[in-house]
Amino acid sequence: MTLYATFYRNVNLGQPRSPTRSQLEDSLAAAGAGAPQSFQTNGTVVFAAESLTVAREVVERAGRIMAGTCGLKEPAFTIELEPLVAMAEEKPFAGREDENPHEFNATFMSDESLARLQAPLISPRGDVEVIRVTPFVVLSMGRRVGAGLGNPTPFLEKLLGAPATTRGWGTIERLARKYKG
Repeated sequence: MTLYATFYRNVNLGQPRSPTRSQLEDSLAAAGAGAPQSFQTNGTVVFAAESLTVAREVVERAGRIMAGTCGLKEPAFTIELEPLVAMAEEKPFAGREDENPHEFNATFMSDESLARLQAPLISPRGDVEVIRVTPFVVLSMGRRVGAGLGNPTPFLEKLLGAPATTRGWGTIERLARKYKG
C-alpha cells in the first residue's frame, strides 16, 4: 500500500460545515482508506490505498459521507505523498528568502487545472508569484502589497475558474518530516 495525502478546501476541523477530526478519519476509514490520520486542523489527511485512482475514489466516497454528517461540500485534492516529501527535501524555495516574501505556499488542484498552468506567473497586483508548477502541486510566493497579503488560492481559482486549496510551505515541511521514509 502507498501513502496518499488529501487536502480539503476550506476545512477547519470542528468548525461549522467542517468535520471533526474523528468524523474526517472515520469517514475515510468507512470509505476504504487504510489508517487515515488527520494532520493539523486544516483538512490535511494521510492514508494508505492501493493506487492513486483508488485513493481518489475513497476520498469521493468519504466526501459523500461527510456531506451527510457535517454538511461538508468542499472539494478535496489527493496526491501520492512520497513525491511531496521528496520535493520538501529539495528545499524548492531556498535562495528566495531575500525576495521579500510574506509566505511560501503549496497549492493543490485538479490534474486538469494543473495542466493548464505554466510558471512563472505573477498576479495582476504582484502579490502572488507562481514559481513552479508540477503534476501535483503549484509552488508560489505571496507578498505584502499595500495592506493586503498575497494569497494564491483566490488568484488561481479566478484564473482557472476551478477550485484549489493552499497550505503554507511550513505545513508541507512538517508533513514531510513526519512521513519521511
